[in-house]
Amino acid sequence: MEGRVLVVEDDASIREVTALGLRRAGFRVDTAVDGRQALMAWRAHPVDAIVLDVMLPGLDGLEVCREVRRTSQVPILMLTARTDTLDVVVGLECGADDYLRKPFDLPELVARVRSVLRRAGAPAGSPTIAVGDLEIDPGGFVVRRGGREVTLTATEFRLLLELARRPGQVFTRELLLDLVWDHRFLGDSRLVDVAVQRLRAKVEDDPAHPLRIRTVRGAGYKLSTL
Repeated sequence: MEGRVLVVEDDASIREVTALGLRRAGFRVDTAVDGRQALMAWRAHPVDAIVLDVMLPGLDGLEVCREVRRTSQVPILMLTARTDTLDVVVGLECGADDYLRKPFDLPELVARVRSVLRRAGAPAGSPTIAVGDLEIDPGGFVVRRGGREVTLTATEFRLLLELARRPGQVFTRELLLDLVWDHRFLGDSRLVDVAVQRLRAKVEDDPAHPLRIRTVRGAGYKLSTL
């Protein structure tokens, strides 16, 4: 089996088709029809990933995402019918790892779920990397800054790991989308920008004036050795 996924969607037809597609792909699937039911299901039965609609009755998907992120780094793929860039960015800032616009094709949904699950897995046998006062342990999925552990989502961890493997090198947004999100053709550079913003909030002394994760104007990002 691929893993256990919680699908949170108030539209019955979309929820049933999504659950069926994931089951056919080898996943175990739980479902919820609104935000409160989603949190109850997530607390009752641990899952490997959450597919979460933004527009839900009562407690919306953004609120659910924030609540989950208080205590868990489980991968979250958000579904949105909205076209407003701000809505997408807010979802990512809440801690979502990826997003998919409706209507979507089931093969793409399955591929995105597999992608967030791959990022949540620790690379076996990789040595610890030290860059300045940052220590990244790929095998243990642990990051320490000045000896103190830093809590990162799987996506933030993968992003930092890729930058740390080649400190000083400039990574374009397109390259990071490929390396971290597995988005080779349909990726969105906002995923990179928001993930960098979230990562800076956790590893920089002053996220507004970052010294570790530098922006190279017109090119991308690099990890400075300080």
